[in-house]
Amino acid sequence: MNQDIVSIRDIARSLPGVLRRLPTIARGLYYYSLKNENRELTLGTLIENNARNVGNRPAILFEDRTITWGELNSWANRVARYLQEQGLRKGDAIAVFLENRPELIAVVAGAAKLGVVCAMLNTSQKGKVLEHSINLIEPKMVIVGEELVASFDGIKTGLKADHPRPFQFLADTNTLSAFSDAPAGYTNMAEQVSTFNSDNPVLSDPPRMGDTAIYLFTSGTTGLPKAAPGSHRKFIKAYGGFGLMSLAMEPEDVLYCTLPLYHGTALLVCWGSVLAGGSAIALRRRFSASAFWDDVRRYRATTFGYVGELCRYLLNQPPNEQDRNHSLTKMIGNGLRPSIWTEFKERFGIETVAELYASSEGNVGFSNFFNMDNTVGFSTAPYKLVKFHEGTRDPVRNGKGVMQEVTKGEPGLLIGEITPKWSFEGYTQKEATEKSILRDAFRKGDAWFNTGDVLKGIGCGHLQFVDRMGDTFRWKGENVSTTEVENVLDGSGMVAEAIVYGVEIPGTNGKAGMVTLVPQSNGTPFDLNRLFSYLRDNLPAYAVPVFVRITHAIEKTGTFKYRKVDIQKAGYSLGNASEKVYGWLPRTNGYTLLTPELVSDIDVGKVRF
Repeated sequence: MNQDIVSIRDIARSLPGVLRRLPTIARGLYYYSLKNENRELTLGTLIENNARNVGNRPAILFEDRTITWGELNSWANRVARYLQEQGLRKGDAIAVFLENRPELIAVVAGAAKLGVVCAMLNTSQKGKVLEHSINLIEPKMVIVGEELVASFDGIKTGLKADHPRPFQFLADTNTLSAFSDAPAGYTNMAEQVSTFNSDNPVLSDPPRMGDTAIYLFTSGTTGLPKAAPGSHRKFIKAYGGFGLMSLAMEPEDVLYCTLPLYHGTALLVCWGSVLAGGSAIALRRRFSASAFWDDVRRYRATTFGYVGELCRYLLNQPPNEQDRNHSLTKMIGNGLRPSIWTEFKERFGIETVAELYASSEGNVGFSNFFNMDNTVGFSTAPYKLVKFHEGTRDPVRNGKGVMQEVTKGEPGLLIGEITPKWSFEGYTQKEATEKSILRDAFRKGDAWFNTGDVLKGIGCGHLQFVDRMGDTFRWKGENVSTTEVENVLDGSGMVAEAIVYGVEIPGTNGKAGMVTLVPQSNGTPFDLNRLFSYLRDNLPAYAVPVFVRITHAIEKTGTFKYRKVDIQKAGYSLGNASEKVYGWLPRTNGYTLLTPELVSDIDVGKVRF
C-alpha cells in the first residue's frame, strides 16, 4: 500500500481477516451503536458482568500482584458502599490523584457503581494549575496517593472543600493486605473501605448510560486546563468499537498499559478494550523503554497501548535478538507517524495496529478497523475537512459566511457535526464549550465541533493525521497549552513579553516547546537558569520550554498581534546576531547556549530528546 493512499484493493486484501472476526465485530457494532441513554448499562455493570462470566480470570496485573475480576468487583463494591456511607450520591464528584496502580481502577469502578463522577487529575500538575483543576469540578472528596501527597499538600489550603472528611489517603502499597498510617488531615481510605460489604450495591436510582462517569482534563486555550465530562456511553463505545471491533479482545488477552490513566487513551480506550474481552490490564506507573520488553514477557502481554512518542523511544533502543521474543501481536493508540510505522511493525513483529483518532471531549472519532498502514482509519460520524487560516484553528468562511471543504487529498481542519446521535459533551465551563462549537457553518442552525486538528483524506474514507493547530501542541505524549506556559512566564517577574509555541525537532514526535521572550528591564541582569528553576517548580516537565530565544523586541502586526507563524517557522535556528537561543538538552539541569555545531547535531539526531 502506498503510504498516502488506501485503495479498494487494500480494503479487499483485509477482508479475510475481517470475515474471521465477523461474530465479534457484530457484537462490537451492537454496543458501539447503542442509543438509549437511560439504559442501565454502565462501567459498573460491565465489571459485574465480567465478575459473573470470567470471575477467576485476571483483571489487573501490577508488579507482583494479580487481581481477578471477581476480586476487583468486590473491591469496587466496598469502595461504593464507603462513598455512599460518606453521603455521596449520583452526580457528586470526587477527584482522583493517584499514579497508575490497582487502587486507581478500584476507586473509579466503585464510584461508577454509585454514579459518582471521578475527575482524573494529571499527576504531573502542581501549584496553581492543580488547584485550578480541582476547583473546576468542586469535588466532595479528593483521593490522594501517598506518592503524590507532597504535591497535593502545597495547594490543599486553596481548595473549596464541601465535606467533613474531604481528603482521603491511599498508601503507596498493596492496600488490600496492609494499611499505613494516614498523614495529619487525611482519612485512611483503605482502612475504612475494608470494613464494608462486598456485594453488588442495589440502588433506587442507579446510574445510566448517558450519565457522566469521569472528567478528563484537557489543555485549554484560556491558559488553564478544562474539564471534559465523559459519560458511561463513552466506555460502552470504546468497549464495542475498540475492544471488540478493532482488537477482538478475549479473556486470554493481556493489554500492557504504561500510559497514564488520567488520559483518555489509557482509561477509555485501553481499559475499555480490556473490559470488552474480560481480559487483563497490566499496569506500569510510567513508561520505560529499557524495561518495556521485559515487562511484556513477564506479563505475557498480547496487546499494548501507545502514543507515537512511545513507539519512537522503543525504536531508538539498540536492536537485539530479543526484539521478536514476545507475545505482542496487537497495539492500540494514536500518533504513530508514517515515517516509522512500517519499521516498527517489521522490527517487533506486530500484526495489528489499531491506530485511532479521538479526543477526550470530542464527538468524532476514527479507528483503523481494516488494519491499513499509516492511517487513523475511518469514521461513521458525520465530519468534514475544511480550509483554515494557517497557524490557527480558525476555519475560512467565504463572503456568505459559509465554510469551504478542502479538495481531495488536501490537509484540512477536522470538524464533527453535532447531532442527537453524535452529541458534544463539552466542558464544565459553558463558555469553553461554546468556544469549541462552530455555528452556521454550511447552513443556518447547524453546529460543528472544532477539533483544532488537521488531517487529510487518503482514500476509501480513511484519514491521516497531519498536525495540531492553534494554542496547543503535543510533546512527550502530553498536550501543552501555550497560554498556560505564557501565564506562568508572566508570573515570574523576569519576563516583559513572551510568546510560546511548538517547534519540530527531526527524529522526534510532536513538537517541543519554545519561547521567544524579552527580559524584564528592571536594572538587574537576566538570569536564564533562575527562570529555568522557576519553570520547573511551576510546570510539569513536559511543558517547560525546550528552547528559549532571547530578543530585544517581538515583532507584531499593525493590530498588535504577534507574528506567531513567522516566529514559529524560525524554530531554534541561529542567524540574528542580536538574539541568543538556548536549549534544555537531555540529562542537563539548565539551559545551554546553542552554537551552529550544536544546532547541526540536533538536526541530524545526535542529540536525542
